[in-house]
Amino acid sequence: MTRSLTLDDLVYAGIALAAGLLAAFLLRMLLRWLGRHAERTTWRGDDVLVDALRMIVPWAAIAGGVASAAAALPLTRTVQHNVNQTLTVLVIFAATISAARVVAGLVRSVTQSRSGVAGSATIFTNITRILVLAIGFLVGLQTLGISIAPLLTALGVGGLAVALALQDTLANLFAGIHILASKTVQPGDYIRLSSGEEGYVEDINWRQTTVRELSNNLVVIPNAQLAKTNMTNFMRPEQKLTILVQVGVSYDSDLEHVERATKEVVTEVMTEITGAVPEHEPAVRFHTFGDSRIGFTVILGVAEFSDQYRIKHEFIKRLHRRYRDEGIRIPSPARTVALQQGTVVIPQQRGTGAEPIDMTTTTPI
Repeated sequence: MTRSLTLDDLVYAGIALAAGLLAAFLLRMLLRWLGRHAERTTWRGDDVLVDALRMIVPWAAIAGGVASAAAALPLTRTVQHNVNQTLTVLVIFAATISAARVVAGLVRSVTQSRSGVAGSATIFTNITRILVLAIGFLVGLQTLGISIAPLLTALGVGGLAVALALQDTLANLFAGIHILASKTVQPGDYIRLSSGEEGYVEDINWRQTTVRELSNNLVVIPNAQLAKTNMTNFMRPEQKLTILVQVGVSYDSDLEHVERATKEVVTEVMTEITGAVPEHEPAVRFHTFGDSRIGFTVILGVAEFSDQYRIKHEFIKRLHRRYRDEGIRIPSPARTVALQQGTVVIPQQRGTGAEPIDMTTTTPI
């Protein structure tokens, strides 16, 4: 049997509750101040930790104040136990969410520091967040006195049925993990699939890969399909690449003069146009005696895949102007049409006595 409630009990409980609220307010102000200082550092991990503490620490202070207030009141043992158990579960819930934020933030920070852009791959952060939340949920159930052994057994048995029902989803999940772990594709890479889709990889999540085309449209590709298709990654092993431009000059051109003028234009473009590679060595390779021209290939260096269009544009303009100034002629395409003579013989009709007639026709080829 508990004693009756007095005014002193209410005063003590009020003081304890107010102390908890005041402590929560002061701690939140302190964490906000620490957050401003953490933003000035280059390491992102301290930002993640402070952000997580902003949630758990004030709620822990409030829970402590409520627990102290409950202890000051003449409550029955059952009520006191239920209050303490509820507060413990709330603290575990807040700590679980904070821990999920910390772990997911640290995973994102590590991936960013190692691959530069892989932090936008949400698959790892989502997996770690779900695991932490699941562990916190099980701990909360255990705190409430609910045995988690039968639950784990049921999950193990039902997991087989779930795996069979979600074959495609699990295939996409593990394919996404394999893609990122093998580092064949990372967010930010420019890829081209054998089916024709191409663009920058925006994100790789638990189910699909999002690709942004140069037209700014998004293409969604299931991870399992991406893992088994033929693909060209224009960012690996390095972003720099070479492009080929086909050119042709007339047969009466001085090839030494053509090569020298073309290399000078290449050097000019490589040093003046944004996205070119200044250290690229100009290369001109003659390769074909055509019908009306001598064909050759000009090799240009670009820093990144999408830069090739601007560089080709500037190179062709400047090369055309330079050839015109130098008197180098680029012949227009010409086609020789031959006329073939043929004889059509109309066979003699029976009973008419007519002779075969020769008809000469000209047929273009």
